[in-house]
Amino acid sequence: MDGQDTEDMKQSSADMTVFVQNLLQQMQARFQTMSESIVTKIDEMGGRINELEQSISELKTEMGAEGSPSPLPPPKTEDVKPEEGSA
Repeated sequence: MDGQDTEDMKQSSADMTVFVQNLLQQMQARFQTMSESIVTKIDEMGGRINELEQSISELKTEMGAEGSPSPLPPPKTEDVKPEEGSA
């Protein structure tokens, strides 16, 4: 019976090895899919950012061509007063 127990342990160990290998392969496939999805989303975002930058550039060009004033008020300059007692 001792030989049978050893054989069962070997079979159980082999089954566990196959199970773990399959589990690792499934995890690797899922990570690969997620990685590809993330890269695709980043590429899409990059394209959208490029389009946005192009639109902003075109708007700036149009605003400059029309000669319209800037929507921001001009920066305030502080009056510099000479110190008292200086000549």
